[in-house]
Amino acid sequence: MDNSIRIGHIALSFHEASAREVARVLEAHGHQTHLKSAPHEAAFELLKNGEIDLLTSAWLPSSHGVYLKPLLDQVEKVSVLYEPYCIWGVPDYVPVDAVASVDDLLKEPALSRMDRLIQGINPGAGISRFSAEMIHAYSLDQADYKFRPGTEEDCFNRFEAAVAEKRWVVIPLWHPQFLHNRYNIRALTEPKGLLGTQDEATLIVRKAAKAKIGSAALAELSQLYIGNKKLSALEDALRQQSKN
Repeated sequence: MDNSIRIGHIALSFHEASAREVARVLEAHGHQTHLKSAPHEAAFELLKNGEIDLLTSAWLPSSHGVYLKPLLDQVEKVSVLYEPYCIWGVPDYVPVDAVASVDDLLKEPALSRMDRLIQGINPGAGISRFSAEMIHAYSLDQADYKFRPGTEEDCFNRFEAAVAEKRWVVIPLWHPQFLHNRYNIRALTEPKGLLGTQDEATLIVRKAAKAKIGSAALAELSQLYIGNKKLSALEDALRQQSKN
């Protein structure tokens, strides 16, 4: 009997960190595990096509509900691993009495000091979809603010470079995320509610794979909880390890 389990995850490092926690549980039950990653929408295509047995994870309902909806007859929800939510954040040295809300980006002193480029990650991410909408909804484009999607490294390196120089910058981010393990990042108030709600990061299994995984492993996975703070630290450790 084939005891190998294919764990899919969205191709971002914090998703990989959570996938490794799922793999640890499966390996304790005698399974061999294989990780397979893809960008946001493509990861759900892997699930749809049976190229993976589990997906770590779907952020429901806000970020990934639109991707999971067509697959609901093929899959089941196993457990909620953590509670992610999206933010627009600023470094903690930006005074809260100067910039507390997204609306404050259109006022002084932000107009004089804030970097106008808001660098994001890939366009399929919920935070990227939300951020592109916010630029127009808050009329930030009228003050020359721009949202630009890109890679993880485009986004994170730009933020760390700004912090090193104490520049004012907005980062479209989420919890959990490794930068929160390194820096104090303050979330801006977002009055229009365009960043979505707090989601549930849900481990998804294909119904067709349940027998192969086994009831004991599924029962333990149903109790698996990582939490935002721990996952931020796990991702940070994974990224540090990859550099060595």
